[in-house]
Amino acid sequence: MLKDMLMRDVLVEFLRNEMAKNENVVVVDADLSKCSTTICLNDVYPERMLNVGIAEANMAGVAAGLSTYGFIPYITTFGPFATRRIADQVMISICYSKQNVKIVGEDPGICAELNGGTHMPFEDIGILRSIPNIVIYEPTDVIELSQALPQIHKHYGPVYIRMHRKAPPIVHKDDLKFDLFKAMVLEEGKDLTIVASGIMVKTALDAREELLKEGISAEVVCSPTVKPLDSETIIKSVKKTGAVVTAENHNVMGALTSAVSEALVENYPAPLRSVGVKEKFGEVGKEAYLRKVFNMEVKDVVKAAKDVLKVK
Repeated sequence: MLKDMLMRDVLVEFLRNEMAKNENVVVVDADLSKCSTTICLNDVYPERMLNVGIAEANMAGVAAGLSTYGFIPYITTFGPFATRRIADQVMISICYSKQNVKIVGEDPGICAELNGGTHMPFEDIGILRSIPNIVIYEPTDVIELSQALPQIHKHYGPVYIRMHRKAPPIVHKDDLKFDLFKAMVLEEGKDLTIVASGIMVKTALDAREELLKEGISAEVVCSPTVKPLDSETIIKSVKKTGAVVTAENHNVMGALTSAVSEALVENYPAPLRSVGVKEKFGEVGKEAYLRKVFNMEVKDVVKAAKDVLKVK
């Protein structure tokens, strides 16, 4: 069943199906296909599985070159290697020339866990968000990802998929009707809006339940696509509630918090508090420990909600 699959398994199954239908779909990686499990595709389509070795910049250049010949390359690697290590190649070779390259950056933020600080990107969205032509998407769960991948595949141009390799909690219902470029109001409320992405969506929903116990009604908006941001849905919610908390598995500079702040300051200024990483590097640890270290627990969202209501 879909709900029992890991995110990387959903990706591999999607690639397997697309490679069967279209001989121009290729996978390019830098010696991490075992980690992404795309290695299993070598048994079926070895000629379209390109391992460039530990040379991520070359990986991006090869993908861009393949795109110019009509191929649809999927880069798969860890988040920091898909962004900060190849930022120049992504900007010049892929985005500047608007190549049809899909970049999969796995285990973002605290999802990197035991791989530690060097492999724990809190800045990846911030690096890419200011580059023109690229779409940035962070899946919430496997149900959403399974509907997002076909839309990403049909979208011509660069897309960054900021993806957990494992299985974050299921948030969506089976009857989800997902639109890559739309945010979703998961729960309605009247006192404040919580805008969340990725693994922090479930955290936001849990925080909402805690706030309800104290008579505080929070509206939860899931915003998986950070660029382009669906500012219309978010502004509409904040106009109703008058205050907002953002929750993200990223530095609060450069990604969801920045995007929401920019949208609000230009359209409907409102008090805002953020939950996310603040001026820290990553470190080794399991997710539960890292949530404590970086103040990304349910109680932190609850505290931010109460703080923002004081200045509403």
